[in-house]
Amino acid sequence: MAADHVAPDQGESPDGVDKKRRRLLTQCVGVVGAAGAAAMVIPLVSSMSPSERAKAAGAPVEVDISKLEPGQRVIVEWRGKPVWVLKRTQDLLDSLKAVEGDLRDIASDKSDQPDYAKNEYRSIKPEILVMVGICTHLGCSPSFRPEIAPIDLGDDWQGGFFCPCHGSKFDIAGRVYKGVPAPTNLEVPPYYFVTDNRVLVGADGGAA
Repeated sequence: MAADHVAPDQGESPDGVDKKRRRLLTQCVGVVGAAGAAAMVIPLVSSMSPSERAKAAGAPVEVDISKLEPGQRVIVEWRGKPVWVLKRTQDLLDSLKAVEGDLRDIASDKSDQPDYAKNEYRSIKPEILVMVGICTHLGCSPSFRPEIAPIDLGDDWQGGFFCPCHGSKFDIAGRVYKGVPAPTNLEVPPYYFVTDNRVLVGADGGAA
């Protein structure tokens, strides 16, 4: 006698696979995968505070210079770049005239700075220098070398910035020397003084 024929359940294929169960498992795996991806994204986003995200996007950065002594420098980050805020001594300021004959762009005609910083000091206040600390040659970060006539830089060195990567030299106003790889002076970002002791880097308030 022939074997009884049993019709498969509506959710089961002839080979015995439960199609409903398969769809349910597939959907569950998809949901879990999406949840896992979301879980990976959330910590990355939440790890950046609102202020950090604003800085990364180029928001202005306020710098307290109340404790900055003559000859000292503070470094902050703006738009992913190091920005130097340096309080220059009178001796360093006096050295600017002495090196003018050695400079490529004395008047900063071919260099990047706001109009109010296009002067001998390249700053709003002579003693406070605000400058992007990136060499205009290949993007290295020059060293601050305020000493006079060090052995490695020669007797004519009056203090300034030296890029050890390729030998570019800049005076204490960030003006580039002749005969070095860097083509232009160091960049001066927009900035202004909120108070006598607070500088806002990244916002152009004019030469107040």
